[in-house]
Amino acid sequence: MLKLVLPKGSLEKSTFELFSSADLAITRSSAVDYVCSIKDPRIAEVRILRPQEIPLYVQEGLFDIGITGRDWVEETDSDIVSMGELNYSKATSNPIRVVLAVGGDLEYSTAKDLPNGSRISTEYPKLTERFFKRMGKTMDIRLSYGATEAKIPTIADAIVEITETGKAIKAAGLKIIGELLVSRTELIANKQSAADDKKFHAMEQIYTLLVGSLEAKDKVLVKLNVENSKLPDVLSKLPSLRSPTISQLSTGDAYAVEAVALKSQINVLIPAIKDAGATDILEIPISKIVH
Repeated sequence: MLKLVLPKGSLEKSTFELFSSADLAITRSSAVDYVCSIKDPRIAEVRILRPQEIPLYVQEGLFDIGITGRDWVEETDSDIVSMGELNYSKATSNPIRVVLAVGGDLEYSTAKDLPNGSRISTEYPKLTERFFKRMGKTMDIRLSYGATEAKIPTIADAIVEITETGKAIKAAGLKIIGELLVSRTELIANKQSAADDKKFHAMEQIYTLLVGSLEAKDKVLVKLNVENSKLPDVLSKLPSLRSPTISQLSTGDAYAVEAVALKSQINVLIPAIKDAGATDILEIPISKIVH
């Protein structure tokens, strides 16, 4: 039913992992194969292409849905439908930022400090042009094909580049003086495809699976038993992500309790609830959380 296009490059590995965790595993004959498949009745075709191209291909109807970053939707000024954000990037769940950076030894502190005609190297020429146009500035914007940070100061006076943490920019001896965009990964759809009720429903279902997997990524389910008298102490130790599920055992003198907890906190939580009186404690992986 749906023609799906996924990003090649920095998002490729994390996207494949996300689809696998969502029970939408991608079958690929080799790492250089751009035509793939997903064993799901809602997905008829899968292609792997550069994220820069995906918004335009989805706009043109070559694909029904695709995954790309908001940065490329804005750069290409594509007319698409956003099914929603997917909170993952190359290495973290943080969004990327499209930033303006200059040499760390310069006195510039904001984008307005850059003089007209400054040479700016970037993979986002249209986004950069619009950014400075809003300030009433005209810059010498030059398309970069990579290694953008290395072009300061001999080839460029400033760069517009993406960053998750800012560490790579700082390591290159540069400093950030402006932010053009905060960008998350998105599931985008062709307008005509989204207007088809059957296709749109399938898109929503795919999005539900992906978001559910991301929601569960760093969480576990904790199950335990506790005597009536010790229930308040145990509950006070449990996280407040959601109210715990509590049910009385058939003996009437104890309760079974279930709660969702952060995996990163489980090493502290389990000993704490045991000390408070919990018994028969189970830590269970969660594959999806769908609200």
